[in-house]
Amino acid sequence: MKAMILAAGRGERMRPLTDALPKPLLEAGGKALITWHLQKLAAAGFHDVVINHAHLGGMIEQALGDGSHLGLAIRYSVERTALETAGGIAAALPLLGECFAVINGDIWCEYDFARLRTALRDGDAAHLVLVDNPEHHRQGDFTLSGGRVRADAGQRLTFSGIGVYRASLFGAIVPGSKARLASLLVAAMDGDRVGGEHFGGHWCDVGTPERLYALRAQLQPAGAAPR
Repeated sequence: MKAMILAAGRGERMRPLTDALPKPLLEAGGKALITWHLQKLAAAGFHDVVINHAHLGGMIEQALGDGSHLGLAIRYSVERTALETAGGIAAALPLLGECFAVINGDIWCEYDFARLRTALRDGDAAHLVLVDNPEHHRQGDFTLSGGRVRADAGQRLTFSGIGVYRASLFGAIVPGSKARLASLLVAAMDGDRVGGEHFGGHWCDVGTPERLYALRAQLQPAGAAPR
């Protein structure tokens, strides 16, 4: 199975930090956010990784290269302008194959990516990893019951930005066009084609400077000077 890391967002809420650096290259715990993902993917047995990029994307390629230093083979899907989540995945389909994992480039988590390799059930279009609702998103996104994810009202959890998908989920998207993921997922949920799991470990949506600084403080070795 191949994996994709979404790294094309502009990071507007992260400005001014992202004016001169793409968000996935922001550092916490002594390494770039995207490097945490890549190392975890390699440890989980993944080898082929696709990274999409737009804003300052050349810096991502320069920093990561072909991935061989991490034991990976990295290929890039270049977007002239960011195509949203589903649009970016659809544009990268020729590099991904029939079934693949996707991870948001602007999160940090302790989730074991090895679980993704066998997570997608036969007949399902997607498998989503859900987490407890963070303070900035108390309403959550989807409900989870018996391993099935739905868009029903009720006790919702937050989509972590970690999932496994079949290429057929994106088949109706014209390559190069913008498209959001949520509507595709809801349609698949209506057909009971989305499975999921709850991850209760540490997960952080590094969407603002304040959250980045909090993550840095958490990952800072004992006795080290604040950065």
